[in-house]
Amino acid sequence: MPKQKLNIRFFIVGSIGIAFALLIFYFSLTSGTYPLTTSETFRTLFGIDHIPNHELVIFGFRMPRIVIGVLVGLALGVVGAILQGVTKNNLADPGILGIQSAVGLVVVLYMFIVQGDIKEMSILSIVGMSVWGWIGGIVAALLLIVLSSHRGKLDPKRLILVGIALNSGFGALTLFISLKMNPQDFEMATVWLSGSIYSASWQQVMSMLPWVIVLIPLLIWKAPILDTLQLHEVTVVGLGVRINRERVMLLIGAVGLISASVIVSGSIAFVGLLAPHITRRLVGMHHQYVIPMSGIVGVILVLTGDWIGKTVFAPAELPVGIVISIIGVPYFVYLLIRNSRKVTA
Repeated sequence: MPKQKLNIRFFIVGSIGIAFALLIFYFSLTSGTYPLTTSETFRTLFGIDHIPNHELVIFGFRMPRIVIGVLVGLALGVVGAILQGVTKNNLADPGILGIQSAVGLVVVLYMFIVQGDIKEMSILSIVGMSVWGWIGGIVAALLLIVLSSHRGKLDPKRLILVGIALNSGFGALTLFISLKMNPQDFEMATVWLSGSIYSASWQQVMSMLPWVIVLIPLLIWKAPILDTLQLHEVTVVGLGVRINRERVMLLIGAVGLISASVIVSGSIAFVGLLAPHITRRLVGMHHQYVIPMSGIVGVILVLTGDWIGKTVFAPAELPVGIVISIIGVPYFVYLLIRNSRKVTA
């Protein structure tokens, strides 16, 4: 397809995606356990009315939650596209590969040592935890690459098996540490690990913004390299691309986004798996379109999952991670079956 048609297609699909995300944003802003009419919501939002209870609900609870949902969905969607491109495996996902579990292990270890609520930390403390989580994610990514390599090449089949093993191992360590906590911290860690944004704060928003603002443009800028990496390795080397260096740089950026999102939302699985698959059906295979569109689809998935979790099951709330997993697990099984049939054929 000519580049001009691809640009038009991306613009149309992207515009529809953003419009749908804004629609979910509206539903999330106007719905909840505290009743607010659409008029009251927007009059408070634009500063026309100054009713303390309304301002607390909108600016203290709903807006931070929605903004965190946008940032986390954007980050996980982009990361999914990067990981699937780097590994050349459409089943790659930060949750399935164990990277999210590694970051979660670091955070739970921090909670166990300092016995502090990560939801009440200052911006600098959350940023510091993001850095520690980033280091934990890098270690997991390096282990994944080393154990999945065969004769210096990354084996896509081994990658998923090693990722599942690492995910189980990190998950077991996390459970072991959490069981050593006092009951209050254990309950907090359990809810957080399930993938929840219901107690989001503006401090968390500010701590995540630098990672998103810096890393996502850099990863989009690397899209042509990611396209090149899809070719045979001999061809890529012939084009003068340093394969290992580019893979490591892309993984470092992806792990940074994973760390920032896990710190504020816990482990929300399957967004990074679903978003790129949906995106490639909409805009094709070129990563200059796939990466940003995956981010938009990720935003839609997280906001929709959070809205379903807080409205369909009201007055109880189901964490967004569980809602998305309900959708993601059957889809993952479908992808496994489809890929196995391709290999057999």
